[in-house]
Amino acid sequence: MGILSHSSIFLLLLWAALVFCQYEDYDFEDEYGGEPDHQLPYYFNPNSQAEVPRFPFPVECAKECFCPPAFPLSMYCDHRKLKTIPNIPSHVQQLYLQNNNIEAVPAGPFTNVTFVREINLSYNKIKFHMIDHGVFAKLSNLVQLHLQHNELEEFPFPLPSSLERLLLGFNKISRLPGNALEGLPNMTMLDLCNNLLDDSVLKGKPFSNMKNLMQLNLCNNKLQTMPPDLPPSLRHLSLENNSISHIPENYFNRLPHIIALRMSHNNLQNIPHNTFNLPNLLELNLGHNKLKQVFYIPRSLQHLYIENNEIENINVTVMCPTLDPLNIKQLTYIRVDQNKLTSPISTYAFFCFPLIRTIYYGEQNVTVSRPSGLRTPVFRRFLTPEEFQEAEDNQETLNQETEEDHEAEDSYFHPYYH
Repeated sequence: MGILSHSSIFLLLLWAALVFCQYEDYDFEDEYGGEPDHQLPYYFNPNSQAEVPRFPFPVECAKECFCPPAFPLSMYCDHRKLKTIPNIPSHVQQLYLQNNNIEAVPAGPFTNVTFVREINLSYNKIKFHMIDHGVFAKLSNLVQLHLQHNELEEFPFPLPSSLERLLLGFNKISRLPGNALEGLPNMTMLDLCNNLLDDSVLKGKPFSNMKNLMQLNLCNNKLQTMPPDLPPSLRHLSLENNSISHIPENYFNRLPHIIALRMSHNNLQNIPHNTFNLPNLLELNLGHNKLKQVFYIPRSLQHLYIENNEIENINVTVMCPTLDPLNIKQLTYIRVDQNKLTSPISTYAFFCFPLIRTIYYGEQNVTVSRPSGLRTPVFRRFLTPEEFQEAEDNQETLNQETEEDHEAEDSYFHPYYH
């Protein structure tokens, strides 16, 4: 009897270790770092899997789905032309239902669900009124929820306070009720790109109380002004493909931790001088606007994109009013193609920005009466042979891209920064 008891305990411990390792090794970034529009279904190949011990009890799985023996907490129901959500076993932690024909999210299948941490319902046909009220709010361990590429007209609230990442891109959301984002203290990433949000939706300052929000994606909406009262915790802000024409002075004073700001494809004309005086800013993308002048460049900035504007002259003194040898500026790359430049950037730039490696001039929008004096589309400086070859490879790829490629690339900001 004692031997049997010890054997049972050993098997239980071995199973627990396997389960723990499964979740510890799981990386959302790897799984969804580049989710394609037509994601291939998952097929389990027993010949490619390491042998795993038998569990002390059978692992339950919905008959419509697949539960890999090596990953007993995951249930794969994707790419199966499902119209309804199957019953979900209580032990499941990762549930994959993407790329189906699901139209509703009823409470029934989630009745016994206790431990689920991630649900992927992207690429379905779900509408807001077809989600049972509170179905997600009851999932007290839910960390990540994918609902992008559906037919949602409203924000799918209420949600559980445990939620950290919510992806709602490519829907039809035009309404954001005042209490929709309340009670989400752990939210770090919210993707609302490619929806129908306008300024009136943001008047209630829906993001102001999200104290841990680090990434907010609002690209491809109908915004004409900067979103008000964003939380100071924000690191990444995406506002591409809107109709924003002005950045209020001191707007970023309350956002000192911004690392990446993307505002390409807007209607910006003038930038107040110290707008981007941010201590942690690494990437700034203002391409495809209507800028005529440059602006102050903070010490931390490494990549600057101002292509497709109306700039005739790069005033380096405006970008870098003083030299500080003890705190050199970190800028390494500038993209200025499709402006109205007729001469290269002043060599004074190399005193201000001693780390500059590449200036991409490309083609400029100049008239015959003002011919361009730019001799090369790319200026490279201080490159090792390896770096030079890498730059050459990158340039060949860039030259092969069409304008449609650029538009497609800029049309949607991927929810994961790299």
